[in-house]
Amino acid sequence: MAEPSSERSAAGPRGPSAQPTGATTLSPQVGWGVLHLFCKPTPTTDAQAVIAAVKAAEGEGDQVVPVAVLGHKADLAFMILGDELRRQRRFQTDLQAAGLEIVDSYVSLTEVSEYAQGMPEEMKAPRLAPQLPPEAKTAWCFYPMSKKRSPEQNWFTEPYERRKELMMEHGTSGRKFAGRVLQVVTGSTGLDDYEWGVTLFAVHPDDLKEVVYTMRFDEASAVYAEFGPFYTGMVTPVEDLMSELGLT
Repeated sequence: MAEPSSERSAAGPRGPSAQPTGATTLSPQVGWGVLHLFCKPTPTTDAQAVIAAVKAAEGEGDQVVPVAVLGHKADLAFMILGDELRRQRRFQTDLQAAGLEIVDSYVSLTEVSEYAQGMPEEMKAPRLAPQLPPEAKTAWCFYPMSKKRSPEQNWFTEPYERRKELMMEHGTSGRKFAGRVLQVVTGSTGLDDYEWGVTLFAVHPDDLKEVVYTMRFDEASAVYAEFGPFYTGMVTPVEDLMSELGLT
């Protein structure tokens, strides 16, 4: 990750905020914090301040993925990943100070699934510390999901070996899209309204549709999954994003 820069301290009054005096850092013991922010511009949005907020976060070592969002739910989104949560809160504050309205959000942590704990360390690293966005995969989608706990379909009362078997089948379906789709699954139990956040990066938008459709036939999804709202868009450099929205 990039070394910290002096850009934050050099910013003007609408620029990135400073860490409050006496504030303590807060980091996961394992993995990174992940914050999805879905926004709409307002009449007071300052494009240069938005760009400065993104650059400042990147300068402090975080990864920021700006997205041009399709549809009415939001106009733009930012996915920020890093090992310290107070920096992510400052990034959120900076976007609000720049005049963006945050209309939805999602909080989660990178993780290695309990069904994959035996995998080699080199395979765990991309899950705990993914390098985003992936090259040549600009089609983007995010949705939250949970496992059902109804009397008829209760994932959490199934034996561990049965759950592992179903997730292995689910993973096999997903691996058929290797090279076309990168899936980033982050854990949010106790952190947000659903249990996982799923972020997809794909070569083409129909890759997004096909992978979700295909995996819904797996029993782990067909019987036990519940889905939240979907957001779809295109990974876009923040300067281009401001221009596309008519802010520059």
